[in-house]
Order: sequence, then C-alpha cells, then structure tokens
Amino acid sequence: MSIEAIEQAIPHRPPMRLIDEICEQSETTIVCKKSFSADEFFVQGHFPGQPIVPGVIQCECCLQAGAVLLHQQMDSAPGSVPVATRMDSVKFKRMIRPGDTVEIHVTLNDQLSNAYYLTGKMLLEGKMAMRLDFAVSVSAPEPPATSEETQR
Repeated sequence: MSIEAIEQAIPHRPPMRLIDEICEQSETTIVCKKSFSADEFFVQGHFPGQPIVPGVIQCECCLQAGAVLLHQQMDSAPGSVPVATRMDSVKFKRMIRPGDTVEIHVTLNDQLSNAYYLTGKMLLEGKMAMRLDFAVSVSAPEPPATSEETQR
C-alpha cells in the first residue's frame, strides 16, 4: 500500500505518520513496516549519544496500524476516527534504535458495538521487540453546526 493510500486511511501526517508500508492485510490482521532514522524528532533528546525509540512511539505505531486495519470497517461512516481507549499488557523486550526497520503486526481480536479489541506486536530482526493489547472506539464525526447554533 502506498503512502497516499495509508494517508487516506488515517489522519496522521509527518512527522506523526509512523507507518511506511503495508506489507499484508486481511479482514482481521495487518503487517506494516517502519524504518526509524536519526532525524526523527522523538530520538533527538531520547537519549543524546545513545538514541532509542521511545516506548510511547512504539505503541503509537501499533495504534496507527490498527487504525489502517479498521479503516475498511469504518468506510460505512465517512469521517469516523478510531480513538484509543485502553492499552494493557504493554511489554518492551528489545531496544529499537535509529537505523532499525521493524515489522508491526496487529490482529483484531473482538468487536462489541463501536469498540474494537486488538493486539499489536513489533518485531525487530524477526524477534519480538514489544507487544500490547489495546482497544479503540470509533467515534462518528460531529455534525456540522446549524446556522441557528452558530448564532448563539
């Protein structure tokens, strides 16, 4: 999937778009890639002389991959956005550094109404670097204000 297609599926743009490529996708799974560079804003001070990708950025990579996965299901409600509501069992196993390319695997485990429950994993050189369980709710877009509401 091209960068343009990724950006049609999620609202994130550089420097916060954290997916470079979609490798595989089905109805319940997605595999993405991200290559981290020394120019990324989040490694500039984390940590000087020994930069590593912050854990919150690793989590965000999985959340964005999950949003792309759910995009197909949200097509019925244009303008809907998945919003993270929970992260559980977050585990960091290996450090990810500038120059590393990771595979991001996300699986949709369950859906209840507008809540989706997913598992994300990040692999570095084929080995688990991090994992988390997370939930998102899909929020419908706000309807435009009526002229009567804007006059108040």
